[in-house]
Amino acid sequence: MSLYDVSLEAAVLFIVAATALLGSPGPGITALVVAGRSMGLSGGLRLFCGMQLGLALAAALCVAGLASLLLAVPAARLFLTAVSTVYLIWLAWRIASAPIGDGTIGSASDARFTVSGGFLLGFANPKAFLAFLSLFASFVIVQNDPPADGLVKWVLCVAVMIVVDFGWLALGAGLGRIRLGPRGERTMNWAMGLAVLSAALLTLG
Repeated sequence: MSLYDVSLEAAVLFIVAATALLGSPGPGITALVVAGRSMGLSGGLRLFCGMQLGLALAAALCVAGLASLLLAVPAARLFLTAVSTVYLIWLAWRIASAPIGDGTIGSASDARFTVSGGFLLGFANPKAFLAFLSLFASFVIVQNDPPADGLVKWVLCVAVMIVVDFGWLALGAGLGRIRLGPRGERTMNWAMGLAVLSAALLTLG
């Protein structure tokens, strides 16, 4: 791969498209905002790191051409959807029913948001595979070198995901600094729980 084979225009357009597609609110991003609010920026990093690993693996399978084979098997697609949905429903219940008071909001000991949970959100969502497949098929950044082109797009995708998802996590942490009374805290918990539940239902669509 030489510099002359790389289309900078295509790379910029790819980054813009990836930011719009991967940065739009969905199950993972909803969970990141809730994790940031519940545990703060540092506490939410466990979920964040797990998500990046899951998304990076999903993107790598797409680059390698294996994702199409995976999604072509109805049982595999159903299994991924079920795993993601069940986790999100459980998470929604834990958020909505969380007790009010010191040690709950912003507590780093909260076990709802884990690396493994983040990995499930990143990997076990067929819509993530479809988004990557669409994105990778729409652009050619490195001419006449498919392996290099795939690698460059994977690297750019991972970089975009890290920046965008960290931004959503930071937004949640900012919301967590807003102090509410017990009624407001309970209302916020229910609202965020419903947001995660809505995201879970969207994975079924």
